[in-house]
Amino acid sequence: MTDKIKIILSDDEELFRKGILFLLQREPNFEIIFEASNGEDLIEYLNTSNNYPDIILMDLKMPLLNGVEATKIIHKKFPNIKTIALTSYNTQSFIANMINVGASSYLVKNASPKEMIFTINEVFDKGFYYNENVMKVIHQDIISSSQNTKSNLDEDFLTNREKEVLSLICNQLSTAEIAEKLFISPRTVDGHRNNLLIKTESKNMAGLVVFAIQNKIIQINEDSI
Repeated sequence: MTDKIKIILSDDEELFRKGILFLLQREPNFEIIFEASNGEDLIEYLNTSNNYPDIILMDLKMPLLNGVEATKIIHKKFPNIKTIALTSYNTQSFIANMINVGASSYLVKNASPKEMIFTINEVFDKGFYYNENVMKVIHQDIISSSQNTKSNLDEDFLTNREKEVLSLICNQLSTAEIAEKLFISPRTVDGHRNNLLIKTESKNMAGLVVFAIQNKIIQINEDSI
């Protein structure tokens, strides 16, 4: 039996939070370990507990400490914890901001239960999950800002194998899936991913996706944006 995915719900709307709790408790591989009604309660729990979550479902607009600021703190102090933004805000600025501060995924509150469960499992398995809408926002955010671009690189900056691994990471394949597709071991895939993070100066998977788009290692269909 595999270990359960430990989840924290952080949302100031109690009725909504309890609804999500009821939904997720029905999944046999999910375990809700804490509920927070604001960012301060969430950070206090993380600072004082030894029972850390794998994933936090994070509302953006909360009293005392909002979800954006809480995500910044968690990303810096607890880098192994993955944050999924769960909010009613669906604009480019909010999505781009949350991805930039370290969110591993972004869900709007009108998403289906099936999509939420799928996203949690994807983030747990792969470290991040960006649906088509979020990928478009990342692309648009890059186009609208030329800051920190890393496009002026030597041809041999990344090896062909590293480019292959990066492309598959951006296609949201798991380590095991990449290993199978490239006929290499999962440990070798992890080594390539670590090299990519170091070479591109990326702090997380979001940084690798941004790098890949900037340097045209993956392509976003312009007609669909």
